[in-house]
Amino acid sequence: MALTHVPTEEFESRVETVRNEIANEEYDALCLFSATSIEWLTGFHHLQTERPVCLAVTSDHVDVTVPRLEADRAMSEEFPVIEGVHVYYDYPGDGDGEYYEHQSRTPEQTIMSMLGNLDVQSIAADSNGAPGYWGYAGPTLDTFADITVETVDWITEFRKMKSSVEFELMRRSSEWGNLAHQYLEDYAEPGKHELWVAKRASLDASMAMLDTLGSRYDSHLRGGYPASCGFLSGSNTSLPHGLTENRRLQEGDVLVTGASANVGGYKSELERTMFMGEPTDEQRDYFEMMLEAQTIGIEESGPGVACSHVDQAVHDYLKEQGVLQFTQHHTGHNLGLEGHEREFIDRGSDEIMQPGHAYSIEPGIYIPDSAGYRHSDTILITEDGVEQITYYPRDLESNIIRW
Repeated sequence: MALTHVPTEEFESRVETVRNEIANEEYDALCLFSATSIEWLTGFHHLQTERPVCLAVTSDHVDVTVPRLEADRAMSEEFPVIEGVHVYYDYPGDGDGEYYEHQSRTPEQTIMSMLGNLDVQSIAADSNGAPGYWGYAGPTLDTFADITVETVDWITEFRKMKSSVEFELMRRSSEWGNLAHQYLEDYAEPGKHELWVAKRASLDASMAMLDTLGSRYDSHLRGGYPASCGFLSGSNTSLPHGLTENRRLQEGDVLVTGASANVGGYKSELERTMFMGEPTDEQRDYFEMMLEAQTIGIEESGPGVACSHVDQAVHDYLKEQGVLQFTQHHTGHNLGLEGHEREFIDRGSDEIMQPGHAYSIEPGIYIPDSAGYRHSDTILITEDGVEQITYYPRDLESNIIRW
């Protein structure tokens, strides 16, 4: 049976890794304010808002401070590694305590109480207090808790190295992302609105995913599509991060697509350059150069290879072809719980690819006011080499849309 979520024993192993780090560095606790880091470590996923959430890990406890609206989920059996839940009413703090113990406390007071109960004096933290998110403007952790705080990026570093479970969830993501992309190709035709094509494809792929998984579906979304796709079209593709426009597809358009799926919180990345009808000779030339650059990126990757080497090889090829002035970004990046994670396939990186790393390979060529050309595929670095988990066809003929 295909894996759809991270099992409890994996979270227990991650907590043990953190406890070893705490002991080695001689801190009393690790505190996390990042929703993604908290999710990676405990499985507790929540919508990060102006209401701070703080997770504290000590040698023998895993406690969390949450607003009232997250308390019921935090206390549920869904997150067994969390042992203690401390609750405040809301930010800035306006409860009267009538219905819930300590409901009148502010977020900071509740976090301070939690740390006091855990007898914490020195802390490693991902940030010195909750970040300024959605209007939050509270004090720093070392100010309101009056303890020693040192910021660290342990979780960000730990997340670079994926487990076999994480690899498997990303493989499943690539399968459902592939389906969403196939629907995108099926529904794209002249006269159809960009948004209509993308949303219909995303909805149909998502319903197929939900119907297939049934009760095994592990939602990490509040709304949105479990399997999703979208694209830019026309001259808008010359902007790597162009925004969706109010336009309908036309014969002769270039499309730069993107598709993925959320499986147990994990993602993959699939992008293709496609053509509405027969491409011109110039478009074919740019497509083939982009495709060769991506092929070089994939083939040069592997265990023990420097990320800088891969980016340099792609850079050198594009320079030889005389199109370096049309490039705008590095070759790729790690990914997993987030679409972009550390480390990056960049000539300025010191990272060495290792088994357990996952990367996008996505060099692009962008012709101003004309069109952009970019494929992206997700690769996993293994002991034996590279496993490409996105598998939508990459060749030119397979990416011509006919109707």
